[in-house]
Amino acid sequence: MRIIAGKYRRRKLQTNPGLTTRPITDRVKEALFENIHQRVDGKRVADIFAGTGTIGLEALSRGATSVTFIEKDRKALQLLKENVATLDCKEDVLVWPADVLRCSYRPKGDRIADFVPWEVVFFDPPYQMVRDIIPGKPLWTSLKRLAKEESTAENATLILRVPKRAEFELPEEWAVNWSMTMSGMTIHICEKMSGTAAETEPPSETP
Repeated sequence: MRIIAGKYRRRKLQTNPGLTTRPITDRVKEALFENIHQRVDGKRVADIFAGTGTIGLEALSRGATSVTFIEKDRKALQLLKENVATLDCKEDVLVWPADVLRCSYRPKGDRIADFVPWEVVFFDPPYQMVRDIIPGKPLWTSLKRLAKEESTAENATLILRVPKRAEFELPEEWAVNWSMTMSGMTIHICEKMSGTAAETEPPSETP
């Protein structure tokens, strides 16, 4: 796995073997960023279900001002931190070991204003969890929390990767704008809807 373009172009990244984190292929990643690079440049980004950080680090390479990584798998977190060290970009990233189903999406720290509210969010759940993006399920509620104004900016972009032809129902705070299908997966580019507000109060967490 490697960085496709930008200031870290061609730098190699470590990935988890097997199916634990399902890293996106270089071909799909290149096609995705060809379509969204203008949305990412100069923006605060979140990479949720980050795995070893291949998507968020690509965004950083292509001009994102900062990236917050949210991941709970210990092996993935170890490799993510090694990738950050390899690129020497620690000052531009926040690595948050957290469970997305319980995450507050409200990180704390001295430099947190550099990281939130997020303007672009990559949301890449394990495929078996996608069926739980329906009202009342924890993953659906997590997406609703994500729409809170202290976590995501007005008109934020949500980039959701799911299996091809997967069925789901987003909270009203998010709406699919357009989609692209490649290699058995569909990537939905979603917009945060103005005039909506998430009401679910999350548990308090500290990165």
